[in-house]
Amino acid sequence: MRDRGALLSTRTIKSNCHYCGYLCGFIATVEDTEDGERLRELKPDPSRYPYDERTANGCQRWRVNLSEIDAPTRVNYPLRRLGERGSGQWERVSWDEALDDIAARLSALAQEHGAQTLASAIGGPHATYWPLHRFMNLFGSPNNMGIGQICWNMRVWMESVVFGWPIEEDINPEVTGAVFLWGTNPAESDNSVLWRTLRTMDKEKTALVVIDPRTTRTARIATLHLAPHPGTDCTLALALIREIIATKRYREDFVRDWTSGFDALKAHVEPYTLAHAEQVTGVPAAAIAEAARIFSQTAPTALHPGRGLDQLGRNSAPTHHAICILRALTGDIERLGAAVLGGRSSFISEYELEMSAALSVKQRALGLNKGYSVLQSYENYERAQLAIGRFGRNLPLRYLTSAHPDLVWHAMLTGQPYPVRALICMATNPLITYADTQLVHEALLSLDLLVVLDYHLTPTAQLADYVLPAAGAFERPLIQMQGGVADVCYGGAAAVKPYYERREDYSFFRELGCRLGQGKHWQQVSLKEAIEHTLAPVGMSWQEWTDTGMFTGPRFVGSHAYWDETNGVHWGFGTPSGRIELASTLLEELGCPALPAPAPVSSDPAYPLTLLTGARKQPFWGSSLLDVEEFRRRHPDPTVQMSAHTLAQAGLIAGSWVELRTPHSAASVRLKAEVADMLDGIVSAEYGWWFPEEAAGEPGLSGAWLSNINVLTSCAIADCEPLVGTWLYNGIPCKVNPVANSAESPAEALAPGTSCEGVLP
Repeated sequence: MRDRGALLSTRTIKSNCHYCGYLCGFIATVEDTEDGERLRELKPDPSRYPYDERTANGCQRWRVNLSEIDAPTRVNYPLRRLGERGSGQWERVSWDEALDDIAARLSALAQEHGAQTLASAIGGPHATYWPLHRFMNLFGSPNNMGIGQICWNMRVWMESVVFGWPIEEDINPEVTGAVFLWGTNPAESDNSVLWRTLRTMDKEKTALVVIDPRTTRTARIATLHLAPHPGTDCTLALALIREIIATKRYREDFVRDWTSGFDALKAHVEPYTLAHAEQVTGVPAAAIAEAARIFSQTAPTALHPGRGLDQLGRNSAPTHHAICILRALTGDIERLGAAVLGGRSSFISEYELEMSAALSVKQRALGLNKGYSVLQSYENYERAQLAIGRFGRNLPLRYLTSAHPDLVWHAMLTGQPYPVRALICMATNPLITYADTQLVHEALLSLDLLVVLDYHLTPTAQLADYVLPAAGAFERPLIQMQGGVADVCYGGAAAVKPYYERREDYSFFRELGCRLGQGKHWQQVSLKEAIEHTLAPVGMSWQEWTDTGMFTGPRFVGSHAYWDETNGVHWGFGTPSGRIELASTLLEELGCPALPAPAPVSSDPAYPLTLLTGARKQPFWGSSLLDVEEFRRRHPDPTVQMSAHTLAQAGLIAGSWVELRTPHSAASVRLKAEVADMLDGIVSAEYGWWFPEEAAGEPGLSGAWLSNINVLTSCAIADCEPLVGTWLYNGIPCKVNPVANSAESPAEALAPGTSCEGVLP
């Protein structure tokens, strides 16, 4: 840890946390000492987002910034692997040594295999992604990989297909008549601002409807809770649509003037009666009818779909499509208190910052998704842009064309359609957070070069050739631009210079790029300068950015109806027809169904239960913060929740360790059984578990195989949803069994001398 040295002075600066996507504003107290700057105190800043210190005070994460910035487990210097991959042996090197060697090896691999031999992987929203995307574009590789297929991309794609551009929810308790939360639990996820809004709003004035198979903390405060069987959400949405049409509670004028495909929709949903939906979803017909009434008669209605819907495999696309239709029927689009279309960035957009035009047509044609994902490909991204582009807007190219992980892993292992031999991981831990841990492990071991930028020696980092120390919250300036689909950006200044030899991710990609001949494209030396450059078109100075932490462009609600006197037309929506397309002409043109229809729900008689794998548990965030002692004391073990009836039927005891299996893997994982109020036959497993306290390196990789639910999942492209490539995380057939010593933790079970059969690959 850093020696404080003699204290010279103390000052305060406005800066930001980034333990979730909100980047909440804080006032940081910094000590200037003989040995450098030192972060000493943090307190919520009511003058910047979220403008209410009570929201931040309700968060459990931000306080650990003070200990995590100098935690003994942080990576502080560039590390180079010694010995075999996964040996756990490292040597400290300089940044120049690391960058020179990485650049030389990438150059040699590109000479041998082409630039497409490099892939990248990203994770949560706390990094600055556009420098990575710029580097990949300039290097000439189309193969950036992320988890967009199961988080965000599906929603953006379907809203763009139906409305012509993604939308922003506008939940305002003073205006909003009803809030629908579908497949999300802000009480446990990172939606602290939304959670506070829901808890404090007047339920007599604003109804809250929660759709979730679990009776979560959020569901407990709801006006109405619907609990559909996992994977049946599309049927539920279509039944709501049918009920609203049948009872004539849609906005006839809006539907007539601003939508297309209504007659086809009406005929399409006719079979989805309340009785049919009850049979399929398990939700009582009366409850569905009441939800339809609330949705259509308490306008405006804000609908917030969550990550749960992004992870339904083949049912994700039709469910999101149906939800878009619901909004349109009641006119809850371009309506304050419901939802508004996002604006085009007034500042320099992510699309421009990424220098997407630098990736040639020939290089785009090498994208691995071609022939697999109908929308999530370079070719059909361009087709979608033909309509949207008439308003001078660009959807985020690198996000919405990101390579499917299954295709990347197999290119690493088989060399088909070409060899992928190098991977850069930034702010992600794919060995824990990507599907099919065994496949990920095998692919990573096969690489010629693996570089990881991170804070800690995660299981993925333990397999790397280089682990590079990333500057974290309060050590670097921040800017979040929501992928460029809204005219808003937020963030702020760094509070202190990076400790030790940590560096901003921007610095890494700039310096690596300069070594590979990209120098003229990296004019700004630091991330601070790059943010200043980004904000220049809106005339915001660095001091204004530091003081306010946000830029919001003007909102043109109802802009679809704006009359363009020059051309004598309404602007309309950014779709081929200029209207909201209930039946999508773009999807039909691509050979896909124009209207949403549910896919069969997975089942297997040998695995009688249904697994949800995406559960978050405060205060952890993805696979991070598991090494924080305070948090682990509060929640020491990974859990799998089920109803009391399901627990008894399986012959299990609450608080005991149990074994969980799925058809996707011969292995199993162990979690602690916990009783929860949820549907019978459903089990909900925590996501992101490993054990930082366990030995690093092969074969255990700090407990990566013990309780990591992705040991049991698959993202095989043949089984994925065909438009975007979504794999199944919620609704997997599974079984749960007692273990021989149910009081023994997974780590104890794998003590020296014990067998790891069925757990380790």
